Amino acid sequence: MKQISIREGSVSDTPTISKFQQQMALETESKILNKWTVQQGVESVLKCPNKGFYIIAEEDSTIIGSLLVTFEWSDWRNGWFFWIQSVFVDAAYRKRGVYRLMHSEVIRRTQASGNCCGIRLYVEKDNINAQKVYRNLGMHETDYYLYEEEF
Repeated sequence: MKQISIREGSVSDTPTISKFQQQMALETESKILNKWTVQQGVESVLKCPNKGFYIIAEEDSTIIGSLLVTFEWSDWRNGWFFWIQSVFVDAAYRKRGVYRLMHSEVIRRTQASGNCCGIRLYVEKDNINAQKVYRNLGMHETDYYLYEEEF
């Protein structure tokens, strides 16, 4: 088995991350995302670290997975939550520990930050496979529902 490396995303990764996001939305929610909008959204994060950062998994210089981390301030805890979002692993590389490696990098960064109080993520309620992965990594379901209003 070849070595999988983990690194932070850069602007040059925009096309691949954008493609992954379109595939993920179609696969998990049967949604077709606007290519231009997704590319602009990904590039916006990569150019503005205050919005978050991407973690990239590579094998032989080929990107095989990515996730986005954004930030939420908790006044209750006087610290940051890192939100894991937009998780995607290329189908050919699933069940090889790719997400586990990216997750470990997020944990490493939370610990290094000195002011992070935890990590959170949301998962589509019918995505049972992802839920199992998150539980196996020590995460647990919360008592909160997620509500939104889109504009």
